[in-house]
Amino acid sequence: MRSKVYFTRDLAPEKVVEAYDLLGITLPGKVAVKIHSGEKGNQNYLHPEFWKPMVDRIHGTIVECNTAYGDASGGVRDNTDSHWKLIEEHGWTRYFDVDLMDAEGPDVIWPIANGKVLKENHVGKNIMNYDSMLVLAHFKGHPMGGYGGALKQLSIGCASRAGKALIHSAGKTDDRYKTWQEHASKVEFPEAMADAAMSVMEHFRNRIAFINVMKNLSVDCDCCVVAEDPCMRDIGILASLDPVAIDQACIDLVMNSNDPGREHFMERVNSRNGIHTIEAAAELGYGSREYELIEF
Repeated sequence: MRSKVYFTRDLAPEKVVEAYDLLGITLPGKVAVKIHSGEKGNQNYLHPEFWKPMVDRIHGTIVECNTAYGDASGGVRDNTDSHWKLIEEHGWTRYFDVDLMDAEGPDVIWPIANGKVLKENHVGKNIMNYDSMLVLAHFKGHPMGGYGGALKQLSIGCASRAGKALIHSAGKTDDRYKTWQEHASKVEFPEAMADAAMSVMEHFRNRIAFINVMKNLSVDCDCCVVAEDPCMRDIGILASLDPVAIDQACIDLVMNSNDPGREHFMERVNSRNGIHTIEAAAELGYGSREYELIEF
């Protein structure tokens, strides 16, 4: 059966709410809203004002986790104190309740019984405080994963600092200082992301929804301090209950575009074997690459 993916070319914040409503789901209880808060110096991340109508609509709590990279990258989100300061500087606390889920340990460790690479996923312990999740992804490129969308938000986005190290090293270490010496191959890394994403999907089964926004389409992620400027025109907003389908639909929209920046964007995706994350997630069975794109 093909998954439904709703799509609009209108990038107004109110259209995010309309896309969500078309999904026909009511996320129960306390809703975690996973966003990317943007690294210090990054110019492409989607600001809190863009997401405000959607977060207000479901009375959600913004959730984030610390990163695994340190000062060498120029980033400041690898420890709780400086991460909180940046979250405040970027305006998230001005509009929303915000939860840095791994601000205090210990992590929650979820076993992954049938993973391709990982045996377990480490997530911020505060994830257990939520009944459901809305994943708001800024679809764009990524220096290591090729692209970032719903599956990256589920995997690296929800992982604690130790969990991010595990994913990046394909299960070899949860020590962030050793991660880069143990970095996974271009096959193992996307498979580790797919494994980690599966554990979050299983936890929030039937209580999770996804919105991808194809705006500020840089080949670099919002985690980059110095990111390349967007290379393509904005495309639109997508919504689905299937993280595999929504990411596949975004890739297809890029590939089917006549935008002159398409080849540059897809070179980043393909050179990192990014589509293998989608392939692996589909093989694990928690989503489908077959979808019906419903434009509204």
